Amino acid sequence: MAAEDEEDGVDLGISLEVVATVVDLARALQESEEAALGPTDEDEDPLDDLDEDDADEITEETLTDYIGELNEEQQAALIALAWVGRGDYEAEDWDEALKLAFERNAKGDAGTYLAGMEGVGDLLSEGVAAFGLSVEDVER
Repeated sequence: MAAEDEEDGVDLGISLEVVATVVDLARALQESEEAALGPTDEDEDPLDDLDEDDADEITEETLTDYIGELNEEQQAALIALAWVGRGDYEAEDWDEALKLAFERNAKGDAGTYLAGMEGVGDLLSEGVAAFGLSVEDVER
């Protein structure tokens, strides 16, 4: 089931549940990478993050494999959403962003490309928000 913006009927080509899963994986990966670097604030208590063990299990391969299992339309939609979230395109330019995302993903390396983006989880969340939707509202 593809997510649609009810106002203008834009078909994102991917469900919000799938986007939310990618956002969760990307954020968990980012948290585990930050945890590996150690605390950045002297007052930070490493026991504050009770889900740290879960985050340690997420690897870049976990994220890239999940994205790699998606179909081409879903992969292109993720790339385009990240671009919208990054400000490269506006929601009104969705068709153009999606077309270019398909071209960008011709080699099928969407997982590697997206995993290499700084803060990709937040970018995807912002991209969805540009359409008046929210991955935070998706039941997990």
